[in-house]
Amino acid sequence: MELNKDIDQIDIPHAKRTYLNNPNSTLLKKLLIFYPFLFLIFSVVGLRFIRNVGLIPLNNLKFQVERNNGERILGHLPYNETPKEKLVLIEPNIIVHMDMRDSLLKMREEAKKDGIYLVFLSGYRSINLQNDIFYSLKSIRNQEAAERARVSAPPGYSEHSTGFAIDIGDATQRETDFETHFENTDAFKWLIKNAAKFHFKLSFNKDNKYIDYEPWHWRYEGSIEALKVFESSNRKL
Repeated sequence: MELNKDIDQIDIPHAKRTYLNNPNSTLLKKLLIFYPFLFLIFSVVGLRFIRNVGLIPLNNLKFQVERNNGERILGHLPYNETPKEKLVLIEPNIIVHMDMRDSLLKMREEAKKDGIYLVFLSGYRSINLQNDIFYSLKSIRNQEAAERARVSAPPGYSEHSTGFAIDIGDATQRETDFETHFENTDAFKWLIKNAAKFHFKLSFNKDNKYIDYEPWHWRYEGSIEALKVFESSNRKL
């Protein structure tokens, strides 16, 4: 018993002193104490990283369909539908984005001073209306989607849904409305010469490899919002 008592008094305290004075043991002890906290921190950071990388594309699936800068559908780039509060009525059945209203009306007035009478054929069209136009006319004309897309954008891929697109005709030659020979009218010739002064640009010219030539279809690029909307289109020309 005395021997066991001596061992308890000498060896155990000595072992304790050795453990406490060992730097490696102290570090290990600290790591063991803070490990749960470190694990929690790295877990939170890891989960956030996974969410940012993996979940954002899923949450933005609709956004990618409507506003993906790199993907075309049947030659057309995607465009978001502009909010209703940004739209204004400029005449019966013609609605446009509020940013381009003044420039559009001023352009028509300036053309009139030169003896040119512009008529507005179509402005803003909702995605739902574009859906009816694309699929109904495709069916009526017995056209495949790719063929119809040459002259009409699929829903969600039309510049008209942005409110910044306007179809223009010659009021003195209405038979040329939505026809390629609109290019032979005085109205078109005036637009080619003057439209840029009012920040309008021909969207689909003869060099467009995706979409048929549309001399009547113009878009507005006179505001920051409009430039952002058409940045992808301009970049890919």
